[in-house]
Order: sequence, then C-alpha cells, then structure tokens
Amino acid sequence: MNYIVFDLEWNQCPYGKERENKKLPFEIIEIGALKLDENRNYTDSFHQLIKPAVYKKLHYRTKEILDIKGSDLEQGIPFPEAAKRFMKWCGPEAKFCTWGSTDLVELQRNMKYYHMLNLLKGPVFYYDIQKLFGLVYEGQRTARSLESAIDYLDMKKGGQFHRALNDAYYTAEIFRGIPEGEAQKYYSIDCYQNPKGRRDQIYTVFPEYSKFISREFPSKEEAMKDRDVTRTRCFICGKTAKKKIRWFSVNTKAHMCLAFCPEHGYFKGKARLKKTDEGKYYVVKTLKKIEQEEAEHIREKRDTLRKKRRQRRHQEK
Repeated sequence: MNYIVFDLEWNQCPYGKERENKKLPFEIIEIGALKLDENRNYTDSFHQLIKPAVYKKLHYRTKEILDIKGSDLEQGIPFPEAAKRFMKWCGPEAKFCTWGSTDLVELQRNMKYYHMLNLLKGPVFYYDIQKLFGLVYEGQRTARSLESAIDYLDMKKGGQFHRALNDAYYTAEIFRGIPEGEAQKYYSIDCYQNPKGRRDQIYTVFPEYSKFISREFPSKEEAMKDRDVTRTRCFICGKTAKKKIRWFSVNTKAHMCLAFCPEHGYFKGKARLKKTDEGKYYVVKTLKKIEQEEAEHIREKRDTLRKKRRQRRHQEK
C-alpha cells in the first residue's frame, strides 16, 4: 500500500463561461504527486506538464495564480498519455490524499472526457487533508488555503505555492503530522462516479455520525420515496430510530428529519440530493447524534418553513 499525495493545476475557458466546453470546464495542465509508504516516508515523486487541447490560451486568472507560460505547456504531453503514466506510477494499491475534494473530481472529469475512467474505479475512498487539518488542529472542518495551513503550523516554506509538485509536498508534510488514527477515522468518499445500483450503495460509520450513499434515481421525488433513503437507524446499536419528525424539505437540494432511539437518544437526519452529469440523482444521507436542545431547533425549523410556505401559497391565490 502507498499513499499518493497529489495536486493538480488547471486552466479554464479564457473567453468566459458562455463559451466553455460544458463537459470540461477545467482542463488539467499540470500534475504533481509524492508517493509515501505505509509509514509515511517519501519513496518517489511524479511531475508532468500537460499540453492543452481544449483551452489553448491561458485564462487571465491562470496567468495570475500560476507561474506557467503557454510556451512551457507546449513542451508538455497530451492529457491521455499523462493520465496513463500517472495511474501506472500510482500502482494498484494507492490511497489518494488531496487538499480538499476538488482535485479528485477534476481528475476524474478530465479522464471521463477522454473515455479513460476505467483506469480509476469509483466511488473513490481517499483522505481529504484539508478536512483532517481542520478536525485535528481546529476541532472542526475548515476551508483554509494550503498556504494558510502551512502558516498556522509555522512550517518552513520552500517552493512557491500553486505549482503542482510544490503543493503536493506541502500537503504531504501536513499529512505526515496528522495522527494515523485520526486519518483512518475520518476518511472521505468521492462520488463523482456514484453508486448505480442497490448493491453499490455505501453505508459507513464515523465516530459522531453515519453516512449512506444511495444508488441513483430518475428524479428527486423518487429518491426521497425510497425506503433505503428514508430509513433511520441508530449507528450505535443498529436498531431502528423512530422518526419524531418525518423528512421535510429544507430547500431544493436537502431534506431533514428527527429520529429517536430509546437507548441512545436523538438523531438528526440530513439527506442531500446530488445530480449526476447525466441528469440523474443520488442521495448522501447522514445521521448524527444530537442533544434535546438541537432536536427542538429542528422542530422549530420545520414549523417555520411550514408557516412560510402557507403564507406563500396564500399570497399566490
């Protein structure tokens, strides 16, 4: 087993969103990665510039952030070749680590564009070092930039930020300082390649909550009628937690409920509706143990939303 700590840099349409390729809003132009063994010792590195094929001119923001010239990228190789080299270098037992969740999504999106997703099967279990940093050092998830995290830890700065191999190194250094037990407890699941059928559905338990990732459905309505989606089960004892407040819509993308286990108390259920590139839907459901005070807040939220919707319907008549 090896940890692969990687970072990507990408370009976007220089002429604005209205002229972008909807299948590839961000085109990868650089891959940087470090390989660590199971004891988190460095064993190898990978770096590759990629010659753009979709957006051949650099967006002004790309020029501002990255110290890369168009002439540098002309010396790169096509993405399909770069992706093949990278995946071969990673090996079959790679555990990916990234700063945030975006890089893994864009890697898969670029691979999908070139019909190469067979090289990386999903859903992908990985370590989000940004999330782990927040949980370990600040007690909560944070959205700190990589440079801000390096400053927080008072770590030495070498190469400039926003170059793939440098950022991979900074991410790896933070990862090496995170207790192994914390990393194992709070792994992440990327669902760009979401579960398709019932057998593919994912159920996992973390220290404070459980997570369920459903198969896909033709519509939001069908998703929220599914028994696997609406079921509430205590992740501590495994018994059914009876709903005190049934699932209600918070907005167009999320539902909430309140459940109760006689042995372990109240649980807050959240169901987030996710849309795939193909226009179908799947649900990421979490069930988190809460105290009675927060349970009352859920009740108040439900009642407030009901009142607002009644008023809106009355005004429309």
